[in-house]
Amino acid sequence: MKGPFTEQDRERQNARRRRAWDKQASTYDKQIGWFERHVFGEENRRWACGRAKGDVLEVAIGTGLNLPFYEAEARVTGIDLSPEMLAIAEKRAADLGRRVDLREGDAHELPFADASFDSVVCTYSLCNIPDTDRAVGEMKRVLRPGGQLLLVDHIRSEAKPVFFIQKLIEFFSVRIDGDHMTRRPLDHVVAHGFEIKERDRFKLGGLVERLAAWKRSATEPSE
Repeated sequence: MKGPFTEQDRERQNARRRRAWDKQASTYDKQIGWFERHVFGEENRRWACGRAKGDVLEVAIGTGLNLPFYEAEARVTGIDLSPEMLAIAEKRAADLGRRVDLREGDAHELPFADASFDSVVCTYSLCNIPDTDRAVGEMKRVLRPGGQLLLVDHIRSEAKPVFFIQKLIEFFSVRIDGDHMTRRPLDHVVAHGFEIKERDRFKLGGLVERLAAWKRSATEPSE
């Protein structure tokens, strides 16, 4: 786990990512759609969003690709660095007839009070958020005791040929838009004291990981 990041590090890297995602906003759906059809699998968004209940925060909501998969009763708030991405998400929500509170903001400094949400969702985004550990800590802070964290991301493969390709791609992707191929969000989730309820790895030596974790109550001891 890399760190610690300074505030200046986060601001500089956030600015770089905002420019990159604003530029890619109009083509993002097509790009990620190809990877989901051919590499990651197409059921992961439904897996995460179908488990989200009550007051839901989606961190790095992007263009709103997850919005069709939330249950009608879920009250969804979405935050993202990119105003261009959020504009597309707003249109998608309107087309779906879904009321969503969309806000421009930083995953390192979530603009919500402690214990504001029942569920936090983040899909294919911790690979790109500069300070993963701080972001997971913020997700924990805004969750209510007993609330659930739902994550989907591509991670480092256990198959050596795939891992080699990931490292090769990462050499360029980190420099272009900050996208890491070989991170492991589970390390940060465990470090922050979440209780892991569900964990699946699959595709090409465990290239994709899905996590469902619960925030313990203040009276519940850590194992």
